[in-house]
Amino acid sequence: MVNSMGAKTVFAAALAVSLGSPMALAQAPKPGRLETYKDWTIGCDNRNRCEAVSLLPEGGDLPDIPLMIGIVRAAGPDAQTEVWISREGKGQADVTLSVDGRKIASAIARDGEATIRGPQASALAIAMARGTSMEVRAGARLLGRPSLAGSGAALRYMDARQGRAGTTTALVATGTLGPTAVKPAPVAPAIRRALVPAGPAPAALWREELTALGKYTGCTDDMRSDQTPDLQRLSKTETLILVPCGSGAYNFSSVPVIATGVPGRRSFRFAAFDFKPGWSEEAGHPMLVNVGWSPEKSRLDSFAKGRGLGDCGGSEAYVWDGQRFRLIEATSMGECRGAWHWITTWTARVVE
Repeated sequence: MVNSMGAKTVFAAALAVSLGSPMALAQAPKPGRLETYKDWTIGCDNRNRCEAVSLLPEGGDLPDIPLMIGIVRAAGPDAQTEVWISREGKGQADVTLSVDGRKIASAIARDGEATIRGPQASALAIAMARGTSMEVRAGARLLGRPSLAGSGAALRYMDARQGRAGTTTALVATGTLGPTAVKPAPVAPAIRRALVPAGPAPAALWREELTALGKYTGCTDDMRSDQTPDLQRLSKTETLILVPCGSGAYNFSSVPVIATGVPGRRSFRFAAFDFKPGWSEEAGHPMLVNVGWSPEKSRLDSFAKGRGLGDCGGSEAYVWDGQRFRLIEATSMGECRGAWHWITTWTARVVE
């Protein structure tokens, strides 16, 4: 039996989790991992929304105009299947999708993008899982031949992850159980963001502060005249400083530091995160890549390409909650095999 004080504690803890307060930080975000089956990779987020994406066959050359195809489904008994295609293009075109020489679905593509929903999408996904070859055409023009090797295994993984195996809602692992046997989607965590106050830009760093900041972050050699720290107002007493700390052909690294105190005598600390950005382990402190800051959303974005084509890599998006940056979205693509669409592995709701 819970006494009144215990009940208040339980209620406070539940409220903290729902609003994203520091009490909820014991449960750090755990983005989903990707699985690869031959020429398909699949990942699911914390709400068990899963997405399978086609890859180029191992050792295959990148086509002049590559075509990707993906299969998406949210969790829950009523969630419908979606199939999308993506290819560089302009204008509108009627496309057909055939498996083993049999037309299964059609759609209207706009600027190379098309999405198929409902029963037609389910039929197409099932045919892809069972088939051996596929063609996507716009009239008589061949747009692409996505490999189906591994698609069945990827969709079986999706069925298992969403608790559909053995039910009539499964795409591959079908059974006799009805939709009520499928569990609903988990609730997305809610993160309460702190508003960034309006006001003048933070005062520029003094020379002594620049020297101290370079030593603190280990980025002295990268803080050149053409790559100076970016200062952003974070609160009435705190300044977010994005310190340049290395660059390459397509990835530009920054160390996030929070400064407090009066200009000329500011103190520094590394910004806190509930989930470390992608390159932090290697650096030993928070390290953002190709960073972007949106004060109107209290949002910090970081993404790192695995190579210049952008067909592999990962991204994270955070919001400032007044104490630390909290993960609200993560995407990943571990295979550098022609898939420039990165799979969502974590989502959270932002509340005011």
